Amino acid sequence: MAKALRNLNRAKPQSCGVGLLAVLILVSLSYVTMSRTNKMRISIATSQLPPLLKVNSTSMASDKSDGHDDSSQDGDKAGRIEKSSSVDHVEVPVTYSRGELGGMKPEKKPICDLSNRKSEVCEADGDVRIIGKDTRMVYVAPQFGDSGGGESWTIKPYARKWDAGSGARVREVTMKLVNGYGDDTRCSVNHTVPALVFAIGGWTGNFFHDFADVLVPLFQTAYPFGGEVQFLVANMKPEWVKKYQLYFRKLSRYEIIEYDNDDTVRCFKHVTLGLRCSSIEDFQMEPSKSPHGYSMVDFAKFTRSAFSLQRDHSWRSDEQHNKKPRLMIIRRARTRKFMNVEEIVQMAKEVGYDVVVAEADDDISTFSRVVNSCDVLMGVHGAALTNMVFLPTNAVVIQVVPWGNLDWIAGHYFRDPSKQMKVNYLEYSISEEETTLSELYPRDHAVFKDPMSLHHQGWDTFSRIFLQEQNVRLDVNRFRPFLERALDILSQQPRE
Repeated sequence: MAKALRNLNRAKPQSCGVGLLAVLILVSLSYVTMSRTNKMRISIATSQLPPLLKVNSTSMASDKSDGHDDSSQDGDKAGRIEKSSSVDHVEVPVTYSRGELGGMKPEKKPICDLSNRKSEVCEADGDVRIIGKDTRMVYVAPQFGDSGGGESWTIKPYARKWDAGSGARVREVTMKLVNGYGDDTRCSVNHTVPALVFAIGGWTGNFFHDFADVLVPLFQTAYPFGGEVQFLVANMKPEWVKKYQLYFRKLSRYEIIEYDNDDTVRCFKHVTLGLRCSSIEDFQMEPSKSPHGYSMVDFAKFTRSAFSLQRDHSWRSDEQHNKKPRLMIIRRARTRKFMNVEEIVQMAKEVGYDVVVAEADDDISTFSRVVNSCDVLMGVHGAALTNMVFLPTNAVVIQVVPWGNLDWIAGHYFRDPSKQMKVNYLEYSISEEETTLSELYPRDHAVFKDPMSLHHQGWDTFSRIFLQEQNVRLDVNRFRPFLERALDILSQQPRE
């Protein structure tokens, strides 16, 4: 080291300058190399992460009141939804693939989701042209890049795809990607709001399926648009739509278009084909699987708002000292009837209820108000129990389960949905002595000895015996504790 220092001291100034210059050049080269390497590493790492494309839904909304640019009036328009879930900044993941020259280009995300057990949904942005009559086609020319023209999806836009029986009543609609349009698909009407195409065929007409297959999925799909969405309805049933018009008016500001008979080429910037289901179970939602976290509580609140129902909370003993809780007994007209309604009413009054006996009415605007005025709803298993959706929060529903090992179906249809709505649930299974089947079959018959063997014979046998032939003669002494328990639940419910 000392020798090196002596040699450095003896070096000429010119040599020293050259040496310093060489060192500076080497340092500069090292810095540039390291910088490029780091940038390359950052670039590679970034390209491996799926970027997020921000979509502002407010661009979907129109500043025009009619929904398209050449219509004067759309008839009655509902007001905006009071609880409008924010759909601003919806994050859409975009995947990337390596191009021919080594660059990165965006991959087209799947336009249809066919994975859900209950429903199939297609969604697209771009130059959308919808033709109903004769063709039942939805054409899409995407906004960016080659559409891969010719790719198509054909679905039945009804939220019960697994059920062959209901699906047979719903006609198919096809969505097809195109690279451009000819004169035969020239726009007749340019709409300024998104389109939602769905069917109301299937099992609609049954009160339970009206909600499970259409109204609940429709809420999940349409509510985020805040009323700014155009419905195109396939398998149209005008009387059915009239029955539920308060739902439709609350979800869309625009008159429904009857899709099957519409020969107009209607153009949109966004389309949804089919209805979303966050749960594979009937009359339920799974907030964790919903894009907006919707629950059956949200649907029940929306329902009360749509029907202008006054009561959000059930009877509380500390607030209504001079008023009795109200019990509704649902009377069935044909099958699974209560054979001793008067006896049940008398017992319920002794327990401490104000009692109303009613049969479900097609005028649901009126009947929903009667249900909402009650605190406990009881009835034999059947579609009429769907009326629980009109009950105030923390009310009680008591399902009377007929004879024949029907506990599973009773729970699936009403126990689980009621809990999701924040409605308390009690279940009463009748005994052999309480079914009128004892008047039709001997006690050693499979009806009593092995009911499941009749289940295994198929729906026709099962439904004929346990759902159509059976009525209920309630043992009021055996049933009384259930009404007492419901009263205790109402008395102890927490404040909200």
